[in-house]
Amino acid sequence: MTSPRDDDRFDWQAAERDLHTTGPDAEVVDLDAARSRRAGNTADETPGSEPGERRLVDSAAAQRSPRFTVAGLQDAKRRPIVPAWLRSRAELRDAARWTIGHLFHAGAYHLTRMPKYAGKLAWRAPRGGYRLLSGWGRWLFDLQGEHVRQLMADKGDAEMYLKASRLRDQRVRWRGFVTAAVVLGVLPALGIAYALAPSGARYATLAALVAALGALGRPADKPLLDTAVMVPKVQKLTSDVVVRALGNLRITGINQAIAKGDRGKDWFPAPITRDGPGWRADVELPNAVTATEVIEQREKLAAGLSRPLGCVWPEGNPEIHPGRLVLWVGDQDMSKARKPAWPLLKSGTVDLFRAQPFGTDPRGRWVDLTLMFTAMVIGSIPRMGKTFTLREVLLIAALDPRAEIHAYDLKGTGDLSALEQVAHRYRAGEEDDDIEYAVAAMRELRDELRRRAKVIRDLPRDLCPENKVTPELASKKSLGLHPLVVGVDECQVWFEHPEYGKELEGICVDLVKRGPALGIVTVFATQRPDAKSLPTGISANASTRFCLKVMGQTENDMVLGTSKYKQGIRATMFAWGDKGTGYFVGEGADARITNTVFIDGPMAERIAARARAAREAAGRLTGHALGERPTTAPALSFNLLDDIAAVVPASEAKVWCRTVAARLAELRPEVYSGWDAEQVTVALKPFGVKVGQTWGTDPGTGKGANRGGFERAAIIAAIAERNRKRDAS
Repeated sequence: MTSPRDDDRFDWQAAERDLHTTGPDAEVVDLDAARSRRAGNTADETPGSEPGERRLVDSAAAQRSPRFTVAGLQDAKRRPIVPAWLRSRAELRDAARWTIGHLFHAGAYHLTRMPKYAGKLAWRAPRGGYRLLSGWGRWLFDLQGEHVRQLMADKGDAEMYLKASRLRDQRVRWRGFVTAAVVLGVLPALGIAYALAPSGARYATLAALVAALGALGRPADKPLLDTAVMVPKVQKLTSDVVVRALGNLRITGINQAIAKGDRGKDWFPAPITRDGPGWRADVELPNAVTATEVIEQREKLAAGLSRPLGCVWPEGNPEIHPGRLVLWVGDQDMSKARKPAWPLLKSGTVDLFRAQPFGTDPRGRWVDLTLMFTAMVIGSIPRMGKTFTLREVLLIAALDPRAEIHAYDLKGTGDLSALEQVAHRYRAGEEDDDIEYAVAAMRELRDELRRRAKVIRDLPRDLCPENKVTPELASKKSLGLHPLVVGVDECQVWFEHPEYGKELEGICVDLVKRGPALGIVTVFATQRPDAKSLPTGISANASTRFCLKVMGQTENDMVLGTSKYKQGIRATMFAWGDKGTGYFVGEGADARITNTVFIDGPMAERIAARARAAREAAGRLTGHALGERPTTAPALSFNLLDDIAAVVPASEAKVWCRTVAARLAELRPEVYSGWDAEQVTVALKPFGVKVGQTWGTDPGTGKGANRGGFERAAIIAAIAERNRKRDAS
């Protein structure tokens, strides 16, 4: 090709001839075609696109299926026509309340700064006047085109310069006439009108003129208005950001895919979209990579995304397959983000047969809890919000005037003391008299369970078609089938008690299994969720579970259910700062990350006082709230095993349960009155005493028969085991 000359002027005509010259060594390269071929080999090209066509994975084109089939459309997930926040009255109300509050705050903020803004406008008005006059002068004398005319003069193009000068003279002449008309006609008229106007109008006109000149004199880098609301700037979540963050986790399958040139073009089955106050990304992880592997490294994932830990919430979607990850990245840390006001905080009562707001998910949406027909388990390590969660649940129950509250604070710190003014039974502490109170109250509940079963069984079918408590039945005082809610904090104290642990465990397991259908709800909270502290009879039958931070797989599955850890539902991922946040399983839905409502002591007292007022109005205040104690308070000087050993002599190797029940009622009528064979069987089960068919003679008829009974040797062995544990402790 022809080279540039020495005088730095390039011969474009020669270069043009060289470009079209062909020869044996010449090759003309079509750069557009080459770029297209190169683009066709990049990882950004999406399936179904033409060769060389680049499509970003976040674009709409990348999300279109290359071919539309009936089967594919049937499997497609339809997005809701109306957004969720518009379909929910509560969310719409919260959004409207926030918008009104935001506008009110911004208006009040700027209104209080009006004197400041007026001063800034007055200070900038002279500069605005100068800019107005200088701009008018440049327009009048057509100074904008001066550099063009100067350029023509430098080139020596006399003809073009003369044409431009004549055009400029015409413009200046016409603009001069306009200026003279304004100066000699309009301005004097405005001056006269100003002088004749009322003083208020003159001041308003002067203020408007100063404001206009001040706005015109505003510096480019100094806005007039201050910022009323500081909006945090967050990075938009894109496919590149997600893939890069996942690559930093050092997961073998992900690293291998990236090493082979996979940039994540097939990792996103749906576009990354805004979801509430954050971004949602559905990620199809590479083959053999599970969502749980990512969830385990939440902290490192947050570092890769350059976001606070409380903003990053990865979850699995096992309904599709174990490799589907749902990543939600919030704009703010969940613990610091503004939460909607709890609807029950200041007013209202509840119906426990209906779902009530329990907490919010990371997106700020309410997660509901229905207490009726369920048993609940709450577990976590200390100081993560377990007791506060139990208190919230009991306060929800207290707001139903029909509900009978039994609250036991075995930690003894008084965290549940707000419930004392509405509770039918209440105790704080783990001393002997506290255990005595609890045993008597739980025996009352055991008898109440059996009474309710008989009431339900005897009701007409049209009143009780499903053989369980209904809202209508619960409202009838005469039936006594009102909701009965038992909350026990640090329940391991009961179950590990050397004297009454087995009996309390037996009663609680029975309440968990049979109580929900009879209107009895049990809620157990513990900081040591293991088989000893939380018996499997309780953990396996509780249908509602809430697990805050725990340290291992065993504790995780003890609270949330078997295999939850393997399914990616891992409360071990929560950080120390995630207080009150845990996995919630209930309401027939999958485990959801939920942040409970923070209710401090004074707030709890006010809510409980409101609940007491509602109970007084309904005539439902009973028990401890009125100063009553359990009716049958056992003394710690006797025990069921010892009493059975006393009424069954050593000469009687085997005995029927019905016979033992009659003898116990005769021994201690204040304790065992009304017991039957079934109650003896249930009471012996926690001690490991097996009840089976036993041959004996009926004292009434003198005939032999097989009935439910046990061996006296089993009682003696249970007493020995109890004494051994007592001595060891």
